[in-house]
Amino acid sequence: MSTRQEQFSTKQSAELGAAWLDAVEADLDHALDLRRRIHASPDLGGQEQTTAEVIEAELSPYMCLDTIAGTGRIGRIGPTDGPAVGIRAELDALPGKEATGADFASTNGAMHACGHDVHMSALVAVIRAIPQVRERTSSKLPVALSAVFQPREESYPSGALDIVSEKGLEAVSIARMVGVHNHPGVPLGQVAIGEGYINAAADEVHITIHGRGGHGAYPHNASDPVAAVANVALSLPEIVRRTIGPMSAAVVSVGTMSVGDGAANVLPRYGSIRATVRTTSAQERTDIQTAIGTMARRIAQAYGLEADVTIVDGEPVLINDSDLARRFAAQAKGLGTTVASPMRSLGADDFSFFSEAVPSAMSFVGTGQPLASLHNPGYLPSERSVLYVARAMIAGYLAGAESILSSACE
Repeated sequence: MSTRQEQFSTKQSAELGAAWLDAVEADLDHALDLRRRIHASPDLGGQEQTTAEVIEAELSPYMCLDTIAGTGRIGRIGPTDGPAVGIRAELDALPGKEATGADFASTNGAMHACGHDVHMSALVAVIRAIPQVRERTSSKLPVALSAVFQPREESYPSGALDIVSEKGLEAVSIARMVGVHNHPGVPLGQVAIGEGYINAAADEVHITIHGRGGHGAYPHNASDPVAAVANVALSLPEIVRRTIGPMSAAVVSVGTMSVGDGAANVLPRYGSIRATVRTTSAQERTDIQTAIGTMARRIAQAYGLEADVTIVDGEPVLINDSDLARRFAAQAKGLGTTVASPMRSLGADDFSFFSEAVPSAMSFVGTGQPLASLHNPGYLPSERSVLYVARAMIAGYLAGAESILSSACE
């Protein structure tokens, strides 16, 4: 480890961060124009090629981007060898008719109702500012920054999982990963960063209960699945209380229950249930999945029926690395950001596939829109949010660089 690198965390970090933020703010009009262009022409998950090409054109003078996970892009800037800090921005939008009233609103049946347009424009701004920082100060990036423009965050198959499976992190030597997401539940401009569990594992349960159909007037001649399906649906949420401790967060929610074809006097041959399972530790995830299978089969058996249970694994638990999260919060404060209380939920984000692969930290930047939730047709983060998200990305990079250099010294 060189003396220059050893000194970075204590002597150069503040200078680099302040100069970087100043350069982003000086170029903010360009970032806002990019945000409006991306927002006006959103692409759905799996169809992000146009958006990816816009990003590629914006960054071509600064870094090379390789295609990953179909429509994604990945690259690095800074030192050409050694580990890098990855920063994720999502490419995809959601289906839906926008109702923001903005003069740059989408009209193509999709919209950036989760603020991914803000993330992309902020990351582009952060990268565009790097040459300006070099010119204004003696500060250089102590480790590389890897940009990960991820497809399919909102849809399956997961873009993050594909990037990990395709060895994308290894290709650009990502050793720490940073996520920054806008959020209306955080005060405007503040950033929420926490250690440990942030988002839940999200799995689906598909249950089919098989019986024997018949006439409603002669139920004794049939094996009616209706009551069994109803009992399974009522029992699924109870599994949480009977499986894990009351201080843990988990939920099982039935989203769909289907029995019969609409006739009042026909007993159906089978019924089905679809439910979502949210858990916050790997062991509890396994325990609840096992309990669901046992419960469904035994209830079906009590009615003289059979149950098929399929668990469809989704995103794993999103765990923030404690060391990286603490450094992230300290760097954010150093850049003048108020650090809000950690934001944890039973929602899911496929950033968790990155957090399984390398030490990672997800954060949330406030948009100050408490009445407009994410995925709402009226959701429109303020233009200032681009700067706030960029500021958090810079803080996350600095934290990641510190963490990498610190671990190298041990």
